[in-house]
Amino acid sequence: MVFGFLGKLASGLARTTGALASGLGSIVGLGRKQRQEAFQTLEEALVATDMGVKTAMRLREEIEARIERGEVKGNDPAVLLAPIREELKRLMPKKASAPIWAPEKPTVVMVVGVNGTGKTTSVGKLAKYLQEDGKKRVILAAADTFRAAAAEQLAVWAERAGVDMIHHGDGADPAAVVHDAAEAAVARGADILLVDTAGRLHTRENLMRELGKIHRVTSRKVPGAPHEVLLVLDATTGQNAVIQAKKFADVVGLTGIFLSKLDGTAKGGVVLAIWNEINIPVKYVGVGEGLDDILPFDPEAFVDALFPEDLVKKDTE
Repeated sequence: MVFGFLGKLASGLARTTGALASGLGSIVGLGRKQRQEAFQTLEEALVATDMGVKTAMRLREEIEARIERGEVKGNDPAVLLAPIREELKRLMPKKASAPIWAPEKPTVVMVVGVNGTGKTTSVGKLAKYLQEDGKKRVILAAADTFRAAAAEQLAVWAERAGVDMIHHGDGADPAAVVHDAAEAAVARGADILLVDTAGRLHTRENLMRELGKIHRVTSRKVPGAPHEVLLVLDATTGQNAVIQAKKFADVVGLTGIFLSKLDGTAKGGVVLAIWNEINIPVKYVGVGEGLDDILPFDPEAFVDALFPEDLVKKDTE
């Protein structure tokens, strides 16, 4: 699975790695003054990936210290890749964060996020992935009743993924949809109930309260539900994604992140910012528009894809 992850993720992170490659430069063999200028360029490149200023400065300081101690030798900037990878892996979680499964069926997964993050698309991808991962019966709850044609869009993904969907009409009470979907999931012996909520602006307090209501309804119908609360974040928004995560975490108690659109950004470093600033694990990433363009997040493989061994070579060709 790691090899598959690396292949798809490396392709998805192409824009990010391209931005990093331009910032490495020939640091090791330079004089002290020139080296400081080169390190400033590298730090700016790291910050540009939206990994966070603190993380970028920490990386720079660690590599500078290793050079001063004589631990990094040679004039090729590629020699910096190994210590950078080592430090990043030390900062990241040691292993992938496993999904949370309920002790008894169904496991209820509530999916939240603001408009435009690719939330409904991510729900469809997740439904297909979970089925192929051994969850034989997955049901979708179309709880986005505010946006025109939202249920129709979800129905397309449900059909493509080969799963059932519970929905009401436009403008219906989202909590009522979730109530009926939870009853159906229990009655049909479903393994997973995926709840697609309406896209909400994190500054709209009344809409955020509605998420809390849905949260309470699911817990009354299924003990311990929702077991997973996944926030879909658009990787292309960079640091704004971190702000969104903090707001949603205050309302619904997030258990994980689904980072979408990772293939379309030079800001893939936001994964590091999410972990270091919020301590919420990234559990899935979207690396394309297809139904199968979803990957369970692997921290070590992510770092290897972000800083591949041929990163500098690619930049100089």
